[in-house]
Amino acid sequence: IAERLGYIYVDTGALYRAVGLYATANGIETTDEAGVERLLMSAKVELRHDKSGTQLVYLNGYDVSEEIRRPEISMAASNVSALPAVRQFLFALQQNLAMEHNVVMDGRDIGTTVFPDAELKIFMTADPAIRAQRRYKELEAKGEKVSLEEVERNLRERDHADQTRAVSPLRQAEDAVVLDNSHMTLPEQMDWVMRRIEKITCAPCTSK
Repeated sequence: IAERLGYIYVDTGALYRAVGLYATANGIETTDEAGVERLLMSAKVELRHDKSGTQLVYLNGYDVSEEIRRPEISMAASNVSALPAVRQFLFALQQNLAMEHNVVMDGRDIGTTVFPDAELKIFMTADPAIRAQRRYKELEAKGEKVSLEEVERNLRERDHADQTRAVSPLRQAEDAVVLDNSHMTLPEQMDWVMRRIEKITCAPCTSK
């Protein structure tokens, strides 16, 4: 969608994964708020894009785009995302990206907290078993040695943690439209989203 619109794509979950990776690599328990907060003073997290527009995640000058996708980093990301200090640390970065560029941004609190006035909010969901299958195939293609059961358990645990955290929990914004892509192809999803974008961009035309 971002490529079709000529926008920048921002995967905010990757930012939290980078912080989770940094804490894990430094032996800091990802639920230790004081420890993680101290670590943030030496952390520089950046989103860059290559010539094709693919998002790359840099941590203190190193490309960690692949490392942050390891299964064990998923829960680390969920843990640090519940810490107010981490959310504050990354909040300005997310907003600055949208101030500098037109963006398609995804994340678990974008429509509710980061950009409550976004032009279009889509709450994308799918059956957990189908999501696990998709994630398992991604990891398998990268050579990761994981089981489907492990991937689904990790996914469900992270969902629960994100939905029940005290700070910016995962929930559907009241004015978001729901996209359940459990049984949709990628082209079908693209068309579904583009039709809603066209409704917004053409609204001034129809009102004249």
